Formats: sequence, structure tokens, C-alpha cells
Amino acid sequence: MTNGMGEWDDELEDSRIDIDPAEDEPELFYTNVAEFVSGKLAPTYRRQLNVQGGVTWCPQWWKHAEAISRLEALWRAWEFLRLDGTTGISVWWRDHADHHMNVLLSADGPFKGCSPDDGHRSKLVPLPCEEPPEGLF
Repeated sequence: MTNGMGEWDDELEDSRIDIDPAEDEPELFYTNVAEFVSGKLAPTYRRQLNVQGGVTWCPQWWKHAEAISRLEALWRAWEFLRLDGTTGISVWWRDHADHHMNVLLSADGPFKGCSPDDGHRSKLVPLPCEEPPEGLF
């Protein structure tokens, strides 16, 4: 009596065991977000910085939780989309870089209070949160 699987099913199952998922993963171009920011983003995304409420940037961006999260998202999206030889980089600029960089560089963004000359001076506090009623979620 058979288990309902043909011979080819047994062979397919055996071949799946031998597959190394790491082989299919492309190698990262930048090994971490800091390398991506200094090696790709900063030299490419050039802007005139203005400490009087215009475009802001903190040279110690890694001291800002929101910046870390957004820049990590930019890096991961870039690593994925760079492999698309058709519109990948255009999609990255339109859907990722321009969106996140507009937020990061905005006068009221996470770098508010910092300056490229004086560095990290942010005194922004987390959004206030209260515990939700028990059982709500």
C-alpha cells in the first residue's frame, strides 16, 4: 500500500532537504546601515542644510531612534531593489528615499534641534502614551 505519493513526490521531497536557502539569498552590498548611510546615501542625497528651520540633519543620526528605523528601512529596500535591473532604483527613489528623507530632513523631523556644525542637540521626547484599558486588545 502506498501513502498516495508517487515516486516523483519522494524525489521532490528528498531534493527539498538538500536545498540551502542561504544559497538563494543575494550578498549584501553594504554590510550594515552605517555603511549604507556613509557610503551611498550621504554622498548621493546632497542638500543645502539650514539650521534656521529648513533642511536639518544630525551627523550623529544613530542617536535618533526614528532615524535608525527609517534609514534601516531605506538600506534594506535599496539592497532588494538594486537587484531589479529595470525600474528598481527608480522605485527606491520614488517610494522609499524621497519619502523617508523628506521626513528625516524636515524642520520638524527627528533631527529638530541638531545641526551639521554643532551636532546632536535634540531634546525631543517620545510621544506620550497611556496604557489602554485591560482587555481592549
